[in-house]
Amino acid sequence: GVSLSRALSHDGRHVSRRGGAAMKKLFDTLCVAFILLSVCVFPSRALAEEGPPVYGLFLIDQAEYGYDGQDNPLFWDLTSWVGGDWNRLWLKSEGEISSDASSLGAEAQLLYSRLIAPFWEVQVGLRGDLVTEQESLTRGHLVLGLEGMVPYRFEFEPALFISQAGDVSMRLRVTHDLFITQRLIAQSSAETNLALQEVPEFGVGTGLNDLELGLRLRYEFRREFAPYVGVSYEQAFFEAAELRRTQS
Repeated sequence: GVSLSRALSHDGRHVSRRGGAAMKKLFDTLCVAFILLSVCVFPSRALAEEGPPVYGLFLIDQAEYGYDGQDNPLFWDLTSWVGGDWNRLWLKSEGEISSDASSLGAEAQLLYSRLIAPFWEVQVGLRGDLVTEQESLTRGHLVLGLEGMVPYRFEFEPALFISQAGDVSMRLRVTHDLFITQRLIAQSSAETNLALQEVPEFGVGTGLNDLELGLRLRYEFRREFAPYVGVSYEQAFFEAAELRRTQS
């Protein structure tokens, strides 16, 4: 019984290593293919003489100092895209860094999107994570997501992620802008993350991981400049909560 269980354990680790190596090779190949598509094919088509007009956007949606009575982190959330009405390239980045720069958690996504319905587009691409505390850890993901607007101007962003090790996770973000006046706007937001596998080094547990709620009040002096104040609440659940307590 003991020898059989050890053999099965050894075989399982061997299969897991082979599976992880295969996923990493596939991920690296798709990274190269996607970057070549992004840099060469898409811009050349978009900028052709008789091609559609090309637009662009750079938006810093969040740039804030958060007071929590401990490390008082700095947060950012930026979005940029270039393209036309049907096809676009997106760059998204978000993260936080402690005020003393002792810890950092950052994420960046490079995506291709295609309009599939009014106000809805499908997005595919790559995501990279960086976590730095006592040591620096990185990982990559393939991304499949949607971004669009439902009635009453709620913006939905569901996304599926598959890491280079084959770990599967999901995210849902919902935001809503309430126009108090033409310049004073209250933005509410909610975000939740789920995972099918545990990834302890990144504080990820199986199942529901966390829920973040936010409310920000901004005043648009101009469309390009809108300072704001707000509050946010984040709660971790189940395995993720235990992992984060252990790491803190």
